[in-house]
Amino acid sequence: MNRSVRARRLPAAVLAVALSTTLLSACGSNGDSGNAAKPAGDAAPAAAGSGAVFPRSVTHAAGTAEIKAQPKRVVVLDSGELDDVTLLGITPVGAVSPHMKTEGGFPGYLKDKVKDTKDVGPMAEPNLELIASLKPDLILSSKVRHAKVYDKLNAVAPTVLAETTGFPWKENLALYAQALGKEAEAKKALADYEARAARLGEAIKAKYNGTAPTASVVRFVAGPTRLYQKQSFSGVVLKDVGLGRPASQDVDKSMLEVSAEQIDQADADLVFVTVADDPTKTKQSEVQGTPVWQGLNAVKNDKVFNVPDETWMSGIGVQAADAMLGDIARAAGVDAPA
Repeated sequence: MNRSVRARRLPAAVLAVALSTTLLSACGSNGDSGNAAKPAGDAAPAAAGSGAVFPRSVTHAAGTAEIKAQPKRVVVLDSGELDDVTLLGITPVGAVSPHMKTEGGFPGYLKDKVKDTKDVGPMAEPNLELIASLKPDLILSSKVRHAKVYDKLNAVAPTVLAETTGFPWKENLALYAQALGKEAEAKKALADYEARAARLGEAIKAKYNGTAPTASVVRFVAGPTRLYQKQSFSGVVLKDVGLGRPASQDVDKSMLEVSAEQIDQADADLVFVTVADDPTKTKQSEVQGTPVWQGLNAVKNDKVFNVPDETWMSGIGVQAADAMLGDIARAAGVDAPA
């Protein structure tokens, strides 16, 4: 068992269409996600070259945010939002660390982009007084995380909530970009990522004689072991690359919990393993010590790869997805797309 890495670059077509659709709806039409942007009052141009127009109204999962000027002091309350805003060139004034990272600290893969960011966690109960003291002009999160404190957050600064996290990460990026006045930048970053993913998929298929290998994602957490399916962040990235999934994960759901005796459902040509936080709190040792695990073809063929939980699970954004492409390339034995 081994390996963890990084990546870069992929084909644009599929995502360009998806994000383009979302962003068009964000500019005033009736979007599927309700993320339509309607300029409020006499819109004044924002910073030169950004193409952003403010003030604007942003419809989101919990209501409508009235944003008077292009946000500069942003607080993000989940790791996907942290990936998104730093992708768009913004250093948030406040953020929370991944909710399963009990020792605290921001994701290592973003460390150079959050040196001046204040930790306002924990994520489950963000410090509202500290957030207010940072004088944010925009707060970003999701309804699934912070619906209960939305009114309090919105009293501090305009707050934009996506419906949920994980699977709809591309749509969430479009929504947050709309609130930030960075639609064009988000669209390009997503299209560039998709182009890299597509190129990686073609390289892998060429190496495997035209047939993409199957890929399985196993996460050890405190509780039952999880297999991640198609409607998850990692599932979307694997689909973007074009890898097949074993039957247990070729399902339009987010994840499946399995016992040690059921871990044979994780078998695939390539098995990617992540561990949430402290391994001693999980069943990793127990599961990987069973004859069932040892009997997996991926184990016998040395095709099990340890990868970072903070990118494969918590990252939920283009930058984390790019890092995943590197891990996938290494596992498949091809060069990561430049």
